[in-house]
Amino acid sequence: MGEFFTSVHLEEDLCKGCINCIKRCPTQAIRVRNGKAVITKEFCIDCGECIRICPHHAKKASYDSPDVLNKFEYRVALPPPSLYGQFNNLEDVNIVLTALKKMGFDDVYEVSGAAELVSEMTRAYVANHRGKWPIISTACPTVVRLIQVRFPNLIDHLLPICAPVDLAASTARKKAMDKTGLPSEKIGVVFISPCPAKVTAVKAPIGIGHSEIDAVLAMKEVYPMLLPLMKKSVNDIEELGISGRIGIGWGSAGGEAGSLLTDNYLAADGIENVIRVLEDLEDQKFDQLEFIELNACSGGCVGGVLTVENPYVAKVKLKRLRKYLPVARTHLDGNQDNKVEGYWTDDVKYEPVFNLGKDMREGIANMTRVVELCEKFPGLDCGSCGAPTCKALAEDIVRGVAQEQDCIYILRDYIHRLSNELSKLDRKKE
Repeated sequence: MGEFFTSVHLEEDLCKGCINCIKRCPTQAIRVRNGKAVITKEFCIDCGECIRICPHHAKKASYDSPDVLNKFEYRVALPPPSLYGQFNNLEDVNIVLTALKKMGFDDVYEVSGAAELVSEMTRAYVANHRGKWPIISTACPTVVRLIQVRFPNLIDHLLPICAPVDLAASTARKKAMDKTGLPSEKIGVVFISPCPAKVTAVKAPIGIGHSEIDAVLAMKEVYPMLLPLMKKSVNDIEELGISGRIGIGWGSAGGEAGSLLTDNYLAADGIENVIRVLEDLEDQKFDQLEFIELNACSGGCVGGVLTVENPYVAKVKLKRLRKYLPVARTHLDGNQDNKVEGYWTDDVKYEPVFNLGKDMREGIANMTRVVELCEKFPGLDCGSCGAPTCKALAEDIVRGVAQEQDCIYILRDYIHRLSNELSKLDRKKE
């Protein structure tokens, strides 16, 4: 089991030790110990729910500062389609793309353009791999990580094609090197992310050896920088857009599946709904489906915690923006290399982070111990112990990171017994 990188971290000074985050975390990766939240990295899937729910803003996502642009001689922006949904009355994506150049980028490459290439590759893959139906989308890093640690039986169903942002990064780098003659290390490929999971996918990619993305900016920080520049861009718009309805549709839930030109699919968004679908899929309830699109954020990428607009409003904005665009503007014709480079190069391996033992015998023994402990606990799942459920506390005890007295009911009974014994001793002395 390797080291795990997570972009979500805790600002201890802001944490009040409340239990909002431990109750919301879908993988029970958070505990409250000594009055502060603690994130277990190997359990975390970077869904960002703790960031969304924390009333004290103690959970943060790691990302780069816009000053990172100064490190490179030539800078290429990778704007995702969800960025377009943040702006009011946007009628032309080229206004945003031109503003990015005014912000300090030398060129832009739409992630939605790469999404149209991925859509074509996916249609071919789904048609040629009926034995692996339903194929599960791998565009959301949180979903891939969730399957890797919790649903090992579904790994073979993962679509082994790079996410659009990775394909966009490699294509943009080659284009920049050909255009400028500069070596790769002097070219900065910068993604504007709607969520922390995309940051993790750059630092610790799954399915590929390394990412071609050099830095990741938060969409919520780029947004206020773009607004005044967009007003200036109206009079000198450059034609920089390379995507149509299919590519921009990827920014919201259902867009990827809709691009496959089939009705035999399922699209779900929101991490709790995603987990429910994966559980049903593991129980073989969806054998007849061709494709499953899963987005950890409600509404799709427009619902990421690093965005600024309400996801459902942003979804409507994208729908309006797509209305008069061609179906697609980027195709594999003339980009045959993408057919090879667009596939994963590494196998995705199961990471048994939730196992309670090194082998089956130890695991069964520890599971038996968990059941015994749960019978001692009140079963209220109150969270007062710092764990989200009584079962989670029992597992922590088995792992050696908690004790029975962490349960306030067990502690209360222990104190009562101790008090009674002391009283008996005092009476004997008298």
